[in-house]
Amino acid sequence: MAFHRSAPSGPGSTATQVPDVKDVELVNPPSDSISKVAFSPTADVLAVASWNNEVRLYGVSPTGQTSPTAMYTHKGPVLDICWSKDGSKLFSAGGDKSARMFDMTTGQNRQVGGHNEAISAVRWIEAPTGGILATASWDKTLRYWDLKGSAPVSTVALPERCYSMDVAYPLMVIGTAEKHIVLINLTNPTTIFKTVPSPLKWQTRVVSCFPGANGFAVGSIEGRVAIQYVEEKDIALNFSFRCHRKDMNPPTKDASLVFAVNAIIFHPQHGTFATSGSHDGTTSFWDKDSKIRLKTFEAASGSIVSTSFDRSGNILAYAIAYDWGKGVTGMNPTYPNKVLLHACKDEEIKGRSRK
Repeated sequence: MAFHRSAPSGPGSTATQVPDVKDVELVNPPSDSISKVAFSPTADVLAVASWNNEVRLYGVSPTGQTSPTAMYTHKGPVLDICWSKDGSKLFSAGGDKSARMFDMTTGQNRQVGGHNEAISAVRWIEAPTGGILATASWDKTLRYWDLKGSAPVSTVALPERCYSMDVAYPLMVIGTAEKHIVLINLTNPTTIFKTVPSPLKWQTRVVSCFPGANGFAVGSIEGRVAIQYVEEKDIALNFSFRCHRKDMNPPTKDASLVFAVNAIIFHPQHGTFATSGSHDGTTSFWDKDSKIRLKTFEAASGSIVSTSFDRSGNILAYAIAYDWGKGVTGMNPTYPNKVLLHACKDEEIKGRSRK
């Protein structure tokens, strides 16, 4: 099923384009490919992780101007970052097989977890019984850490290497190699609730939980997104759609350029979501309930590798960098590597009433 365009359309028309001329570029970005960006849930602070082993923090002013405030390092590329719910701690994990915690009050960082292979995903879980850190790895395990000891409090075997993980308590979703989608009910965190095949034909790139924790979105390397609900009673609401595609030049019948979906993020207030693609350099805003594409804006050339809404939901940070989809041989030293801040408009982030 395809999304409907929100603006009148004719032959060859596309979704309404929103110019990004006012987008503000982050000062002093990392020197190597950016992997993740994440806004603090409680302050105007943006964390940026990169392949040069660094995690950098930036203060963001009300006008969108930025300034570096702190930095710490891993012993390998940093692949994922997340914040604690109160914004007092930042967690990071990566190729050095370690998870680290940065304390915003003291400015100190320390290792709080580890795996046998690279850690590809890290998420803080704010449960009624207290907070706990979850890490998932290419070693095919999910581990939980209480930040007090050097050993995990629990380990869960995964069917394959973790590619992406997200949490909206009590729902945890993990996308692995071989297109497995693992669902865990965090009221029983050591048991896999369900493992299902991805509804998409090609490799999973990203998973993202609905804010209401009743479902999730899956993005693949073939420019498709699937909307999936957890409960069997809602199965009729599941659907998938094509996105992040461009016509061939010159136009070719029944053929188009297809780009991987690198990022999916839901708006913290409205429940709409944004998808960003590899090499097409575009971000599109969607309303899943009305099945409408709200708006699209195109960044400068390059792949958008990660996105994050600020705590108000009014600013979208997006990172343009090499996404390593073509391996080491595809890396070009002149490839753009930057983070921009996009001021979101109501027509981008607010859903539409169903027709």
